[in-house]
Amino acid sequence: MLQQTQVKTVIPYFKKFTRKYKTLESLSKANETQILKMWEGLGYYRRARNLLASVKLLVKELNSNLPNTLKEIKKLPGVGDYTANALMGFIHNYPTIALDGNVKRVFTRYLNKKESKIDFDQLIDSNKKNLFITNRNSDFVEALMEFGALICKPKDPKCSQCCLNKSCSYFKSSNKIKDNKRKKIKVMNYNIFCYVSKKKQIALTKENEIKFLKNFNLPLIKEVENNSVDKNWKFLKNYKNSISNLSLNINLYYKFSNKIPKSYNWYSLEKNKEFIPSFTKRIFNQVSSLF
Repeated sequence: MLQQTQVKTVIPYFKKFTRKYKTLESLSKANETQILKMWEGLGYYRRARNLLASVKLLVKELNSNLPNTLKEIKKLPGVGDYTANALMGFIHNYPTIALDGNVKRVFTRYLNKKESKIDFDQLIDSNKKNLFITNRNSDFVEALMEFGALICKPKDPKCSQCCLNKSCSYFKSSNKIKDNKRKKIKVMNYNIFCYVSKKKQIALTKENEIKFLKNFNLPLIKEVENNSVDKNWKFLKNYKNSISNLSLNINLYYKFSNKIPKSYNWYSLEKNKEFIPSFTKRIFNQVSSLF
């Protein structure tokens, strides 16, 4: 849940999730719809699908035990280098470092080198004797991440309070490296066409070629080069929506109709027990203004 999402956003979801699914076995019996419904609003729904797939694999094939090697852990759906190292540290107390953005920033600042100039794997391997000097490896993995988040922060690092400032090249240097990382925002224009019924329903389909919302229920969506007006539909509203590094400029259209294309189904604008992504819910809110 914490991948690409802030802690304060995750906490209520995590508490609700772990209250319902207290063990791997109970989670393994859930279906995708149930998990997505609990994940609703968090975004990056591939994480939820990978979690469920991994748990089912662990319970069915590995007797509910996490593999104890990086190679085997990375065979789990959605698990890459960072997550694998974090799990090896947290679960197996293995001497390792989970290289997230916070940890990489600690190293780049300490060495006063740009991230692109550092081979982190080589750096860790050549400094094993200095880094792994405790048997509390699980705490060390977490401590490094927290240190980057709370002390060696992206902006306004607390250098005067830092226990490493006497040996930190960044702190001592008059020519400090600059964090030039900027999230590249891609602007995209979409026209969204909503079939609406007088019964406060909207027609949705999974047959959309929108990569970031693939296999989700959506109205008809077309990517356009500019904000050209579609005269065959009634214009409702223009609004902006942001998803990760995408800035979406949306023109929302509607048409009252009793008939919809075969691949569509009616959904209530007010009462939905099924999983609806936040992107679609926002469309619901806009269309609801018609009633």
